[in-house]
Amino acid sequence: MVEDPLATADCLQITREVGFDRLLMGGKPYTTSCPLPFQADSVKTARDVTRSTLRGWGLHELSDDAALVVSELVTNAVRYAMRAAGRSEIELLLMRVAPHVLLAVADPSDEVPRRKEPDFISENGRGLYIVETYSQCWGWDPLARGGKAVWALFRADA
Repeated sequence: MVEDPLATADCLQITREVGFDRLLMGGKPYTTSCPLPFQADSVKTARDVTRSTLRGWGLHELSDDAALVVSELVTNAVRYAMRAAGRSEIELLLMRVAPHVLLAVADPSDEVPRRKEPDFISENGRGLYIVETYSQCWGWDPLARGGKAVWALFRADA
C-alpha cells in the first residue's frame, strides 16, 4: 500500500529521469550497484550486499524485508532471464532517495514480469506476490540497452 503517493511518484520520477541505465553505472551518492552472474549463489550475494548497504545507511530495520525481496527478484532473474545481447550477468541496484529505498534487479530479458495468483501448495510462483506484500510498490522499466529493471520501493523513515 502506498502511504504517500506524491513522495513515491517523486522517487520513481527521479529514477526515470536519470534512467536505470545510468544509475546502474554506479558512482552516485547513496547508490550501490553490484553485477551478479547467472547462478544460484548470486541470490546469497545479493542478500548480503543489500543487508550491508542498508545497515551502512543506518536502515537496520529494513534490511531483512529488503533482503527477502531482493532474493525473490534475483531468483526470478536467474531463473527466467535469458542471456541476451552478449550480456552474461544481472545487476543489483540499491538507491536511497529519502524517504525511500529503491531496490532493482536488471536483466537482459525483455519479457514482462507477471505476478501469478499464489499457489501456496506449489514450491514456486510466489516470488512477485512476496515482493508485492513486503514492498510499498513494485514495477519494472525497460532499459535503453535492452532488457529491463524490476524494482521494489520501500519507505524508510530513518
